[in-house]
Amino acid sequence: IGPPGTGKTSIGQSIARAMDRKFFRISLGGIRDEAEIRGHRRTYVGALPGRIIQGIHTVKVSNPVFMLDEIDKIGYDFRGDPSAALLEALDPQQNNSFSDHYLEVPFDLSNVLFITTANVLDTIPPALRDRLEIIEFPGYTDHEKLHIGKKFLIPKLLREHGVEKIVNFTDEAVKEIVSKYTREAGVRDLERQFAKVVRKNVRSLVEGNKKGGKIKIDVSGLRKYLGPERFLFQLAEKKDEIGVATGLAWTSVGGEVLSIEVARMPGKGKFELTGSLGNVMRESAKTALSFSRAYASKASYGVEKESIVKDFYNYDIHIHVPSGAIPKDGPSAGITICTALISLFTGLKVRKDVAMTGEVTLRGKVLEIGGIKEKVLAAHR
Repeated sequence: IGPPGTGKTSIGQSIARAMDRKFFRISLGGIRDEAEIRGHRRTYVGALPGRIIQGIHTVKVSNPVFMLDEIDKIGYDFRGDPSAALLEALDPQQNNSFSDHYLEVPFDLSNVLFITTANVLDTIPPALRDRLEIIEFPGYTDHEKLHIGKKFLIPKLLREHGVEKIVNFTDEAVKEIVSKYTREAGVRDLERQFAKVVRKNVRSLVEGNKKGGKIKIDVSGLRKYLGPERFLFQLAEKKDEIGVATGLAWTSVGGEVLSIEVARMPGKGKFELTGSLGNVMRESAKTALSFSRAYASKASYGVEKESIVKDFYNYDIHIHVPSGAIPKDGPSAGITICTALISLFTGLKVRKDVAMTGEVTLRGKVLEIGGIKEKVLAAHR
C-alpha cells in the first residue's frame, strides 16, 4: 500500500520472476459486479467463469502469482459486492475449496500467491483487510529518486530514443529536476520530465543543430528544456519573531515545513482561523488556545503587568497557516500553534531554527506522531 508511482505493480512482477512462477495481473478498479470474481451460473446466456478462474486458465498452471491491482477502488451496487466475493479467495483457511458459479465444483486456490495493491487503506472493508498482510510503501526520498533516475529511468529512455551513447545527464541536473521540477511520492512525473529533455535533444540532433560528439545535460541547460522552476521549498525564517512558530507537516508527496502565524489586535475576544484548515486542525487550534491562555495566566513571565490574559476580551486573536490555497488537515499542528500563542501572550520570541510537530492536549501533553520520515526530510531540506 502506498502512493501512486512508487513501484507496487513492478514489485509484483519481480516477485514472480524471482520465484520463477507465471504472473497474471487483474485490475480491480471500477469492478462492480460480483460475477466478475465468482463467475455466472451456466443457466445464463453468455455465462463466463470469474476473473480468477479465467486467469488460471490463461496461465495454464495452478500456482501462479496473481496481482490484484487497485483493490481499494472496487465499487458495489445492486449486482452485489465484489469485495465480499474476494473474502473467500484471499483467505488461506477457505481458498482450498473456492467455489466458482460457472465451474460448480470446488477449485483449490491454496497454491496461488495473491498480491494486492492499493493507494489508501480506508476504503478496503474491514473483513477483507483482516485477511491481508499489509506492507507500507513510503514515497521515495530525493536521494533515492536520484539513483532510480540514474540507474534505471534515464538508461531506459536513452535506449527507447536511440541516443544511448550520445546524451548524458550530470548528477546536479538530475537533482535539480527531482527537487525543482517534480513534487510527487513516486517517479512517474520524474520520468516524464527526463523524457521531455531527451526528446528535445533528439529533435536538435535530427534537425542538425548539434554537430557530432556527446551532449551533456547540466543545470544551466534545464531552463531551456523545462522552463522556469515549478516548485519552491519553504525556507526557514530569517530571524526569531514573536507569534511565529515553525511546524512540520506530512503530505502525500513527502513532508513540508510550515510557519504558523498568530496576531492579536484590539477587539472583543474573537478567535479567527484561516488557511483552509480541516475540522481536526481547527479543533487542535482551539485546544491550543485554551491551554495557552491557562498556561500564560499561571506563568510568571511578567504577563500580569501587561495584562494580556486579563484583557483577553479586549483583543481578537487570528491564527493563520500559509499557504491559504492548500487544504490542510491532521492532528499534529497543536504544539506549533500552542508555542506561537504562548509567544504572543508572553512577548517572548520563538527560535526560528526549531521545528515542531505533535498534537497537544488540554493539560499540555504532546502526543506521539506519525510520518516521521517525511517530516525529518522536510526539515533537512
